[in-house]
Formats: sequence, structure tokens, C-alpha cells
Amino acid sequence: MPNIKIFSGSSHPDLSQKIADRLGLELGKVVTKKFSNQETCVEIGESVRGEDVYIVQSGCGEINDNLMELLIMINACKIASASRVTAVIPCFPYARQDKKDKSRAPISAKLVANMLSVAGADHIITMDLHASQIQGFFDIPVDNLYAEPAVLKWIKENINEWKNCTIVSPDAGGAKRCPSTHNFRLSQTKDWHCETIVVISVIVAPKRWLDSERGLKTAVVTVL
Repeated sequence: MPNIKIFSGSSHPDLSQKIADRLGLELGKVVTKKFSNQETCVEIGESVRGEDVYIVQSGCGEINDNLMELLIMINACKIASASRVTAVIPCFPYARQDKKDKSRAPISAKLVANMLSVAGADHIITMDLHASQIQGFFDIPVDNLYAEPAVLKWIKENINEWKNCTIVSPDAGGAKRCPSTHNFRLSQTKDWHCETIVVISVIVAPKRWLDSERGLKTAVVTVL
């Protein structure tokens, strides 16, 4: 049975270290650097032949650089005869560009999915995809984990008046998750009754829309 090896990209080394500590493993040796022309260079510092490799790299910060670094790390492990390469991507890059919402618009999330597959990834682990259908862009297994249970646990343990809180979503996509959060609150509150639950969702257009002729600023109130 292959051994597990965890490698960290440069996007979030602290998270990678915590994952390794939790599993009782050491992070694999990897060196990432840039050439004078800003090309990314990755060197895997130990053998991965026949190993089960996990690469932790989030799509935050310098997204394009981090994505390219992840692709190179996947390919480096694959051509070094790793048994399986799993990309752990807590924040999936370009996930918001998951549909063709206007003429000549790209579906960048699909492009990223293709790039990961071509680089040699055998499995993707991510969290809270902007849209669950992004999983269908892949021909390899994808695990879309949900942070909601951990978030609800933190709220319950750290906010005293959590039973009387108001659930606010920043956009229409997040508004879909408000009812499930509300249902959890009701299930945990036996003596709390209310005839009407109000979930407020505020949709504010990105700056590129506000600067255009199609300025948009909408407030939506959904009564459950």
C-alpha cells in the first residue's frame, strides 16, 4: 500500500502544516522559486515513486501564480511516478466564472478543471464550490466538502446569543445556504418559536458593473 506524502504550495503553508500535524506526518520537501523573467520553478526534494501524494494549494492571494505553481507541482509528481496525485484546493480558483452569462464570455472554471486534469491530477478535494455543478467539469473524482458544520459549531460555541441571530448572505448564491443554517438553529432550540423568519440577502454588483452603464445595486428580502 503506498505511503501518504503531503506537499505544500506557497499559498498557505500554515494550513498545510496544520493538516500534516493533525495526520501525524511531516510535510514533503519542495522548493518553489521564480526565475528572473518571473517563471515559476518547482523542485520536489524527495522521491515520490509509488506514493500517494497530496498537494495543498489554495486559490487565494496571487491566484494566477498559485494556480501555475499547483499545476507544475502536480505534473512534477506525476512524471516522478507517484501512484496518485490529489490536489487539495480549499478555495477553487476562478470558481465564480462557472457559466456563460453573456456573449463571448469564457467559462474559466471549466478551463481550470481541464488544466488540472491535463497536469496529471487524479483526485480533487475542495470546499464550498461557488456552484456544485463545477464538479461536472471534471472527468476525475471531486470531493466538494462543506464548511457549514464547522462554522455552525464555532457560532454555537463562541456567540452567546446565537439563537436570536440574523442570517445575512452577501449574494444570491449564499442565500440558498441561509435556510439550512436557519433549520439547524431551529433544531437546536426547542423552546424558541417565531411565526416569521426573515433572511436578508444583499446583492451588490462588482465594481466593473457599477462603473458601466448597467449599474446595479439590489437588496433582496426573502421571507421563509
